Amino acid sequence: MSQAAFGNRWWIVFGAMLSMLVAQGPVILYTLGLFIKPLNQEFGWDRASVSAAGGIAAIFSAITIPFVGSLIDRWGIRTVLLPIVVLCASSVALIAVTPKSLFVFMLLFAITGILGAGQGPLGYAKCVAAWFDDRRGLALGITMSGIGLGAALIPQYTQFLIGNFGWRAAYLGLGLLTLIVAFPAVFLFIREPSKAKTAADGALAQSSASEDRPPDLEVREVLGGHRFWLIACALLLVSTVTQGLVVHTVPLLTDKGYSPETAATLMIAVGLSTMAGRLLSGYLVDRIFAPFVAAFFFLLPCLGIYLLDSTISPVVGIISLGLASGTEIDMIGFLTSRYFGMKRFGQLYGYLFASFVVGSAIGPFMMGLTFERLHSYEPALWTFGAFMLTATAAILSLGPYRYPAEEKIPAGAGRVVDAPATERA
Repeated sequence: MSQAAFGNRWWIVFGAMLSMLVAQGPVILYTLGLFIKPLNQEFGWDRASVSAAGGIAAIFSAITIPFVGSLIDRWGIRTVLLPIVVLCASSVALIAVTPKSLFVFMLLFAITGILGAGQGPLGYAKCVAAWFDDRRGLALGITMSGIGLGAALIPQYTQFLIGNFGWRAAYLGLGLLTLIVAFPAVFLFIREPSKAKTAADGALAQSSASEDRPPDLEVREVLGGHRFWLIACALLLVSTVTQGLVVHTVPLLTDKGYSPETAATLMIAVGLSTMAGRLLSGYLVDRIFAPFVAAFFFLLPCLGIYLLDSTISPVVGIISLGLASGTEIDMIGFLTSRYFGMKRFGQLYGYLFASFVVGSAIGPFMMGLTFERLHSYEPALWTFGAFMLTATAAILSLGPYRYPAEEKIPAGAGRVVDAPATERA
């Protein structure tokens, strides 16, 4: 049914975006700040300890993601994603049974990191990138805007559950929401191009390679080059900053006198600006050299850090942060396809996304530890500004694309690069 009813390739983007709404980021990372004070009140755990649990989940996810990428490259996207959604939802709900043991709490987050590693951008980015070439940036931007929408909506849902039923019910509700949103989205919409189209694209790739387009790179070749490490370094630093600030935005605002409900409401600005950043950057990278676009968005948190820490306009600071946070994940898929090709996309994306996830572990813990030791977030915030400048320099050092978008050839003039008519918008 789904093949006939949802034949247009933009339905795939819709399904991927819908599943990204309950990706590991919005469900685990973007809600963690809401749980910091309830957990402190019940168990006495400090901010650094709770943040460390999120970091442990991120580290175990980083270890697992490249393995998931290899499975997807070998067995296909849909076959791998369906069981992963079930496992991810179950692991989130399992956090609700946490006893008064910080070790068990961290262990449950580690399990969430392992079982939920695939419920992130990797598989969905590969699926969308396989269907789109000339409009790949926009398609990926729309897909990843689901994370921004989730960042806007999931904290509101979570705060409602915490306020009315307690933090344990909130984790049960997050697990259930993941299952009822992501599983149908993958089942109905996510599919790879047909074998016939894949074969035709493969023949085209060979023809192009023999003319002026080099063959797709193998993993060993990519890891031996400098571009991979420049991208990985930039992602690590940007993720450290954006995810560290996102997790601690609610505690930072409540420290300044905002109520938890008001602070959670202000997180809508993070989600909406993240979504806007993904759509805008996705649109721009199809028209402007992607490192230039990334550099612009990576510099925005420098303004956001200052405004968020001041009493001038924390909302504008939050928006600046969200715009930057809305760019980095889009760039992983786009830069992977343009610099390394599609042959080993899943595995290479997994390695790069792992560097992003490691940053999402370092940032929140760094913020929490700074606050516990110095009773202020300010030293971490100044360090974050330096991180963003370094990331910008790295991304601007990549050089020209190895695999630019194929130029369309007019009808009747030879081969056609775009998708078949039944699959085009």
